Amino acid sequence: MKTILCYGDSLTWGYDARRLGRHAYEDRWPSVLQARLGGEALVIAEGLNGRTTIFDDYASGADRNGARTLPTLLSTHAPLDLVIIMLGTNDLKPGICGRAHGAKQGMERLVRMVRGHDYPFPQPAPKVLIVAPPPVCETENSDFASMFEGAVEESRKLAGYYRQVAETCGCRFFDAGQVARTDPTDGVHLDAVNTRAIGEGLVAGVRATLGL
Repeated sequence: MKTILCYGDSLTWGYDARRLGRHAYEDRWPSVLQARLGGEALVIAEGLNGRTTIFDDYASGADRNGARTLPTLLSTHAPLDLVIIMLGTNDLKPGICGRAHGAKQGMERLVRMVRGHDYPFPQPAPKVLIVAPPPVCETENSDFASMFEGAVEESRKLAGYYRQVAETCGCRFFDAGQVARTDPTDGVHLDAVNTRAIGEGLVAGVRATLGL
């Protein structure tokens, strides 16, 4: 059985903007991916609300810097066959980074960390699949509109930048914006239908990557 680590933020955790809670387990995209792969793979969901690629968020009560947390998780869940990374939306907050190019640099660093990690025993480094999150949309939620000021435009650049990173690093790439749309309730998160769509959309690429 193959082992897949899904490393992400609230879109991976399954935040539900309409209920201000969490989507049902079976609706979260890593769960959908697990179900569609059947007994051929174990899918581990490691999502944290507010997580960035490489940037600090001092307003949060947990460490949101993805570059600091990733090495621990790579060792915790080893051996791994595939790491799926979907991050970057939180990088676009003006108080964090505010630019898609910064998220691109962060994503490239995370990929290199997966490749060069000191794993607990000799093993090939897991393959990496980079996922560009769906672009942020306009919202009447004033808190989120302020928190993600400028992110509607910047988020549309992520897919192109991440494709470049995938080509440079020799990774597989998936644009979640091709199958899912963010919920205008807050402009950032996904409803149940759209988070499920990401899990469904990843199946073919994951199978191809792992030879399933």
